Amino acid sequence: MREKKYRSGFSLVEVLIAVLLIGIAITSLVAANGAFTKANGAGTDLSTAEFLVEQIRELNALLPVIDPGSTVWTFGPEDGETLLADYDDLDDFDGFNSAALGAPIDANRIPLVDLAAFSQQITVEKVNNSDFELVVDDNDPTSHFVRVTVRVYLNSKEISSTSWLRAQY
Repeated sequence: MREKKYRSGFSLVEVLIAVLLIGIAITSLVAANGAFTKANGAGTDLSTAEFLVEQIRELNALLPVIDPGSTVWTFGPEDGETLLADYDDLDDFDGFNSAALGAPIDANRIPLVDLAAFSQQITVEKVNNSDFELVVDDNDPTSHFVRVTVRVYLNSKEISSTSWLRAQY
């Protein structure tokens, strides 16, 4: 009588299938890592953009809406206000774009040169007293509210946009 011989170990087909499955798993992990890295970068950019919006909000929080002692609304810098340091009220910032400075600014009006790829754009618009979505003429005497909108760009691509209201009172 013959004894049956059993071979131990894996066949070539089994080894190839195992290698194939491990290769697919590694490829999936590498692809997922790339996606996670990209999402993390986008999150970092958004956090930086929100930081830059808050710098403008903080800068404008204590400024009067229009020139002190004036009843005239002049959106954008008044005559003689050529430097950022000369801006003495909120409406002076209408049309401001930090790209002209080469870097965004902080709450103390200091350019943040480490963030030079970012820029801030500010719009100040007079809005209707009862409908804050409705923009009214700059010379409308019945409106006492402005909407400030700050857009933050990274390499000319908009990353964030935030608006808030201020009253003239």
